[in-house]
Amino acid sequence: MSPHRNGNLSVMPLQEFVLDGFEGGLQTQALLFALFLALYMVAVLGNLTMIVVITLDARLHSPVYFFLKNLSFLDLCYSSVIYPKALANFLSSSKVITFAGCATQFFFFSLLATSETLLLAVMAYDRFVAICSPLCYPISMCPSVCARLVLGSYCGGCLNSILQTSFTFSLPFCSSNHIDHFFCDVPPMIQVACAETTLNELVLFGICGLIIVGTTFVVLTSYGYITVTILRMRSGGGRHKLFSTCGSHMTAVSLFYGTLFVMYAQPGAVESMEQGKVVSVFYTLVIPMLNPLVYSLRNKDVKDALRRLGQRHTAM
Repeated sequence: MSPHRNGNLSVMPLQEFVLDGFEGGLQTQALLFALFLALYMVAVLGNLTMIVVITLDARLHSPVYFFLKNLSFLDLCYSSVIYPKALANFLSSSKVITFAGCATQFFFFSLLATSETLLLAVMAYDRFVAICSPLCYPISMCPSVCARLVLGSYCGGCLNSILQTSFTFSLPFCSSNHIDHFFCDVPPMIQVACAETTLNELVLFGICGLIIVGTTFVVLTSYGYITVTILRMRSGGGRHKLFSTCGSHMTAVSLFYGTLFVMYAQPGAVESMEQGKVVSVFYTLVIPMLNPLVYSLRNKDVKDALRRLGQRHTAM
């Protein structure tokens, strides 16, 4: 590809970017490395544990745990798309990532994060059917339907990822190839482009806003009906059990959707990179670390499965 000109600025096709990450000297970088490594290891171990337990325990082979296993898989994958490279950069002076590597990282991050957003809405719908229409639940949420819902979440994530990656990485980038972030994401990429980016910002705001608002509507509608149904129950113990079960999902949804909204679904989000880095750490690392803890500590079935798995391992 030959260089072209944009006004008076010569634009060369870039071969690599520099991920500036977080500011600070060697001591700060070492501290951040240790902190991020600890959080990442907890996230990996927690999500792997959930996947293994749900896979091995036949009592957890039901729709809700099928969706939960996929949630753990998504959390594990999209954290792993970002943090091995981010951890390496804490110990590196160059912090370089190739153009192709940057595009690949962003593609898979966008695919997995969007798929999780859609999957959380699917999980809310699953709880709605289970609680509000229990007699229809075995038919409405049969294995083939569950598989199609999960596949649809992945397909939606893939479509959004293709659009966002195409729009972002078709931009011409200036001679300054420093990205003010610790991974390749749309807002910091837009900042280093040397072309009019209004359309890109509208696409980011429009698509992400539509996904977040649409899935939030599904979640709120589902839990609105669920709340009414639970409040009509005569058994106090039954109400407490259902509220506790649904509370785990609502905790995960509130944390994940809230941080995504702050980062992507509000005008001007791309102009606040320092805030964006902190928010990004929260939804790319802290939430994937917390989700297994939220679902295991608040879920009697998972705790019982962990206990049975431990006893089986001890007896061998």
